[in-house]
Amino acid sequence: MVNITNITPPRVPLTDPRTGLIAREWYLFLLSLFNQTGQSTTSLEDIQKGPPAETIDANAILSDALLSSGILPYDLAPVDTALQGLAVSQQAAFDPTYIDDALQALAVQPVYTPQLPRKRYGSFYDTTTQTAAVINTAYAMTYNTTDLSVGVNVGTPTSRVYVDTHNVYNIQFSAQLDKTAGGTASIWIWLRKNGVNVPDSTGQIQLQGNNAETLAVWNYLLDMNAGDYFELMWEVDDTSVQLTAFPATAVHPSIPSVILTVSDNIST
Repeated sequence: MVNITNITPPRVPLTDPRTGLIAREWYLFLLSLFNQTGQSTTSLEDIQKGPPAETIDANAILSDALLSSGILPYDLAPVDTALQGLAVSQQAAFDPTYIDDALQALAVQPVYTPQLPRKRYGSFYDTTTQTAAVINTAYAMTYNTTDLSVGVNVGTPTSRVYVDTHNVYNIQFSAQLDKTAGGTASIWIWLRKNGVNVPDSTGQIQLQGNNAETLAVWNYLLDMNAGDYFELMWEVDDTSVQLTAFPATAVHPSIPSVILTVSDNIST
């Protein structure tokens, strides 16, 4: 009994995407199937030189061999495509000279390593205090520092964050809120995409009293195309409410007025 070259189909592409040729592992696998089926119908001499071209039915040989080996169900259409991609006749495909040349060519091909698309992400913050000049007016949070950026970047104006790849993005932020006068006041924060408010995206926080520091923290999921941008908007009913940056101390680092991170870790 002739052993068949083992292969794990889901792990090995049928063709090498860089050359368009059938992958080496599949070539050896198919060749071993041919040799096994050929021994039952032809002499050793015939096997060495390959069966006559007019008697070869590649689909029939592969189908019978795969059925007998228990490696079905299998769609033979990709096999046909791969053989056509070789741009050789059936006789050449099973000619010993061609086989030797093909194996030598395959032997020098680099190992195929699938390349996964690189994730897109960005991390930004602002080291200045941001204030509202007028109440009940929309302002956009801005960023003056880029920490990390791969396919996600701050544009112009610096409130706009652009992406270069279509994906679902996880947008997370923290805003250091402060009230510099007495009384009670509110701040509203929401998401805007390509200049248009995103429905149902607003959150409200109330601050009471002088020096009432509060951290606003939440996140959004946003489907964006390449070239799209978003902004984080805010509004107050009292101009004493602001996004405050605090300096570092001997113990802890400085506090940015806004910290923003964006990543496509939701999608695959």
